[in-house]
Amino acid sequence: MCLAIPGKVIAIEEGEGFARRGTVDFAGARQEVALAYLPDVQVGDYVLVHVGFAITKLDRAEAERTLREIRELEIL
Repeated sequence: MCLAIPGKVIAIEEGEGFARRGTVDFAGARQEVALAYLPDVQVGDYVLVHVGFAITKLDRAEAERTLREIRELEIL
């Protein structure tokens, strides 16, 4: 079973295909990820990442609500 935590895109390195990379912040932990599957993602967007690939763009309100609920559970 996988647990997906929303992360906020804080930087993007433009490129074609898998060369388009982004830095995603997960409550202070930062990870470089491939953005090839989400060409419309921009800095400030929230995404879900699986094995180094951003696979889903999330609505900002839903991502923030999810993060708030996770913090209340003291998981993060």
